[in-house]
Amino acid sequence: MSHLHQGIAPYPKTKIVGLDRMKLKRMSFYGKHGVFEEERVLGQSWYVDLDLQIDMQAAGLDDNLEQSINYAELHAAVKQIVEQESYQLVETLTERIASMLLHQFSRINEATVRVTKPNPPFDIHFDGVTIEMTRARMIEGEESE
Repeated sequence: MSHLHQGIAPYPKTKIVGLDRMKLKRMSFYGKHGVFEEERVLGQSWYVDLDLQIDMQAAGLDDNLEQSINYAELHAAVKQIVEQESYQLVETLTERIASMLLHQFSRINEATVRVTKPNPPFDIHFDGVTIEMTRARMIEGEESE
């Protein structure tokens, strides 16, 4: 166990009383998604929020990134989907991100993904539309609902 301040006794042991969460807020991307062809040709801004359930106790105790998830890698993986793939529905984009996170990052137990399309191409005024989905890792032998 590494301690940045040598000679200082560590704090007393703790126990986990809730879920450890890593949150990435309002990641901004430019992607080509939408029902209308011009949306998929011209593209537009997108915002993605992640709320990830991860056991981070070992990382917190050992100060070791190998015991956690590098959030720069999370950002890069989401960016790849939003900026390189194209879907008609925000729902499909959101599902794709959630599925990728659980597949690619084995430390994630549950992922809540919020994708916001801030400027839908309608003659209405609001702050955009957000789709939120929560997906959890399947346990071997468990049936999908």
